[in-house]
Amino acid sequence: MVENSRQDIGTGGLISTQEAPVAGSGSRLWTELARNDVHGPLPILLLVLTTATGLVDAVSILALGRVFVANMTGNVVFVGFALAGAPGFSLVASLAALAGFLVGAFAGGPLVERWSGHRGKLLRNATAIEFGLVVVGLACAVLLASTPGVMAAAVVAAFLAVAMGLQNAAVRRLAVPDLTTTVLTMTLTGIAADGRKGGYPTVARRVLAVLTMLVGALVGALLVLHVGLGWALGFAAVLLAIVALVATLRSRRAEGWHVRGAG
Repeated sequence: MVENSRQDIGTGGLISTQEAPVAGSGSRLWTELARNDVHGPLPILLLVLTTATGLVDAVSILALGRVFVANMTGNVVFVGFALAGAPGFSLVASLAALAGFLVGAFAGGPLVERWSGHRGKLLRNATAIEFGLVVVGLACAVLLASTPGVMAAAVVAAFLAVAMGLQNAAVRRLAVPDLTTTVLTMTLTGIAADGRKGGYPTVARRVLAVLTMLVGALVGALLVLHVGLGWALGFAAVLLAIVALVATLRSRRAEGWHVRGAG
């Protein structure tokens, strides 16, 4: 929209001046998420990954014995509950997820270092591997459906946790503020503590991080409870494939956001 328009009559006759158009808040937010000079499409792609995380954790919590595969803070707490003998918590699955996450992060370290010079290729490659791991986890869930629950859950949780560990390693190197894709504690803290001075795009990005995780968890829970865990993991795999595809397309030609700090 046009902010202001006025006409002035000076000694030289009629002079018409118009202020430059001012973008609406929706346009500013879209620019921040998808066309940012510093981060390019990374913010919106990481929000998609956050949704996938909600889906995966819905599967792990509701179908694999109350285990987190993305949030290791919660998973360590669950290990404590299981050691105390609290009903409904699987020590084997929790330990498998913890070990898998560490393996994913450890293996992701050198891979991330190898691709760190190009953030588009880093996201593309890491997400493609993560997609493969989620598909393997889905296949294991199908093939081990008749296996005793604890062992099957541990195997599936391990593969999903490796994927989440790799995702965390990659996202950490991408370094987009407020978008960790797996934990929201500091994001929520930022919304509350810095809301007045954070600026509209920053607060909106943080709120969207919370909402996308919520949507992923909600959709994942509905699928697990009413259809089956395979559908939730399949949906997560589709989201990962979309991120990998977009990252591939946006890496075909040189853009400023490919190099960290280039903007």
